Amino acid sequence: MRIDVWSDVVCPWCYIGKRRLEKAIGDRDDVEVVYHSFQLDPSSPTDSDLTVPEYLDSKYGGGPDAGLKMIAQVDAVAAQEGLAFRQAEATVANTLDAHRVLHLALDEAGPSVQARLKEELLAAYFLRAENPAALDVLLAAAAVVGWDADRVRAVVASDEYADAVAADATSAREYGANGVPFFVVEGRYGISGAQPVQTFREVLAKVDAEAKPQLEVVDNDGASDGAGACGPDGCAI
Repeated sequence: MRIDVWSDVVCPWCYIGKRRLEKAIGDRDDVEVVYHSFQLDPSSPTDSDLTVPEYLDSKYGGGPDAGLKMIAQVDAVAAQEGLAFRQAEATVANTLDAHRVLHLALDEAGPSVQARLKEELLAAYFLRAENPAALDVLLAAAAVVGWDADRVRAVVASDEYADAVAADATSAREYGANGVPFFVVEGRYGISGAQPVQTFREVLAKVDAEAKPQLEVVDNDGASDGAGACGPDGCAI
C-alpha cells in the first residue's frame, strides 16, 4: 500500500498528522509512505529573527499574547501525541532547501530514508527550535540518517530539485489540496488534515478490503439448497 503525503516541515499539524498516521500503520511492513513538498509560505526569509508568536500576532492581530495562545493550543494537541513542541522559540523560516534535500533523499535513497530525514527536520524545528533553512541544520539532519554531507551541500548550493518542489505544489492543487497535511492513500482516498488515528485506520482497512478478491456465489437463488456438494456430514444425493 502506498500513501503520498503533502506537508511542510514548519507546519505543526503536519507533524501531528505524521504521528497519527504512524500510529494507524503500526508495525505493518507493507505500507510505503512518500512525502511531497508543500511550502506554506514560499516568500518567507531564510534567515529571520521574527519568532512564530510575533508572526502570528502580526498576521492575525488580537493583542501581544494572541500568538502565544494559538501556539499553546496546538502544543497541547501535540503533547497528546508525545511531541514536546517549542514553537514559541522558533523563528519564521523558508523551507525550499529542506524540501529539495528531501527530494534528494527520495531520489537517491528511497522512501524509508526520506521518511527518517523528514522526521529529523520536523524535530529540528518543533522540538529544538532550529532553522530548517540553515545549512548546518540540514547537514545535521542528513548525518543522522547517514546521508553524504557533500551531496547535500551540492544540492543546497544549486537549484537542483527546485522543479520537483514546484511540481509537488502543482499536483497538490490538482488534488484540490489547499492546505496541509494532505494524504492520498493508494491514489484513491484523500485525507485532509491531521485526522484522528481511527480515521486513518478506517481508510487503511477499506483499502485492504478492496485489495482482496470479491467472490460472488451463484446458487440459483438458494433453490438447489446445496445439492451436488459434499461436506463434513457426507454428500447430498
